[in-house]
Amino acid sequence: MQHALPVAAADQGPSEIHILFGTQTGTTEMVASDIEDALVDKGFPVPAPRGLDEVEPRDLATLGTVLIVCSSYGDGGFPDAAAPFYEALTGPDAPDLSGVDFAVLGFGDSSYDDFCAAGRKLDEALAARGAARLHPRGSCDIVYETEAQAWTDGVLAVLEARRGQAPQPVAAPARPARSQDHRPARPQWTRANPFSARLIENERLSGPGSDKDMRHFRIDLGPEGPAYTAGDALNVLPENDPDLIAGWLARTTASPDAPLPGHDRAFAEMLRDGLEISRPSRDLIALVAQRSGDAELARLLVNGDREALDAWLWDKDALDLLSLVPDLRLTAEEAATVLRPLQHRSYSIASSAKVAPQTVDLTVSVVRYHSHGRRHGGVCSTFLADRLRPGQTVRVFVSPNTAFRVPADPSVPMIMVGPGAGIAPFLGFLEERAALGADGMNWLIFGDRTQAQDFIYRERLARWQKDGLLTRLDLAFSRDQASKVYVQDRLRDAGADLFAALEQGGHIYVCGDALRMAPDVDDALHAIVRDHGGLDEDGARDYVARLRKDKRYLRDVY
Repeated sequence: MQHALPVAAADQGPSEIHILFGTQTGTTEMVASDIEDALVDKGFPVPAPRGLDEVEPRDLATLGTVLIVCSSYGDGGFPDAAAPFYEALTGPDAPDLSGVDFAVLGFGDSSYDDFCAAGRKLDEALAARGAARLHPRGSCDIVYETEAQAWTDGVLAVLEARRGQAPQPVAAPARPARSQDHRPARPQWTRANPFSARLIENERLSGPGSDKDMRHFRIDLGPEGPAYTAGDALNVLPENDPDLIAGWLARTTASPDAPLPGHDRAFAEMLRDGLEISRPSRDLIALVAQRSGDAELARLLVNGDREALDAWLWDKDALDLLSLVPDLRLTAEEAATVLRPLQHRSYSIASSAKVAPQTVDLTVSVVRYHSHGRRHGGVCSTFLADRLRPGQTVRVFVSPNTAFRVPADPSVPMIMVGPGAGIAPFLGFLEERAALGADGMNWLIFGDRTQAQDFIYRERLARWQKDGLLTRLDLAFSRDQASKVYVQDRLRDAGADLFAALEQGGHIYVCGDALRMAPDVDDALHAIVRDHGGLDEDGARDYVARLRKDKRYLRDVY
């Protein structure tokens, strides 16, 4: 049950409003910054927002009023940096938080069954520990600006009423210049206001015999574009494949030149860059199940087995689903219901602004496959690779990820695990360490399918080895021998060296596939700590947990 905090007496003095965030890719960190600006503009004292990994639940008792912005990771999980906070908040030693006022803004993707689960779980756990809701929880989808603004306005109204003021605009107080030490500058460019950057390079990295298409893109941000730091993500707003657009126009009765209900742009324009027409929405899946009478699809929906449904959908896009009902043509109203906003795609930045502040590099695996009699492709990866030409513009904005940075201490070891396109941020990290003159060990564990065809950036890595920047390079090419070898196997092989590097204060980073690679690497890390640290299972788990808490075990996984 949602319950609001009673309004305090009018003579209550101002108290600090604390903003905390939990993020995997940087979006909620940006939103926390926006909320900070809104509060400061109304005259509220607000310290710099902090990550949930920077506080303990017991700290909340001393903060008074807390606003938490947290994303959900995958289907209802917590971001890496926020998970320990939630575990402590719901653990046996969780503190009594009576006297704490809070409000939670959750972020998620409504295509998942457990939409905004992390925000909901935090909201429930805080209330269970005795904290009082300042304002009802908000839930933000992929396109979040309207809901986030409404939640912020609602919180402001409660806070202004609490200090005895009517909710009306007031003159903004003078604000001291903010140091870059505590947070990134408020981004000028956002999803709602993207920057038009120019593509200047599109290079295929994979060998001619590879069944993968890995690309290196360089994008010109110019002097007015978004600033970035190695570890951040570049978000790209793509355009849909013209063949897919034509397929949708043929499957609807909506006029291409008329707006869909609830939209102010022509349907054809929305199909180009405003609507998700490749990935099927839950509403489309339900509609097709109802109209098609497909027994298997109906069974999957009734059972609620998300994994089985995902497996069934694995090689199907939205048009493939419509083909189950060959004579179906959606009305404009139905199209408006089943088509969700086109999501931006995020890519780990593969360069350092200390080396090239006005350009940004990306390493992208282009998705291509043939299924159900049609060619299919990744919405954004094929947009960049096939439909965007050097010299043309692409809409972008940056998501800062201050939790994913090179070590502050230039002398400590840096261990980077990045197979395939997961190497991307570590190219930027290595450039950053070189620019900083860092003398700590730089160790990269990289892998892919075959060395002959898939060893991307081979020449650059060899040069960095020769120059002494890349101290150690371990390779894992899974298909070059009878038994497959992966990056986690190389980690285990080098377990003694890895543990020694961690004992020297080393930081370990992982980037890439979240479903298989990242859990396998995590298992390997726990085993290495157990075996080479002389610890039992609980001791190894505590050791790795301390690495996370100290921001020495960081992941950028997707």
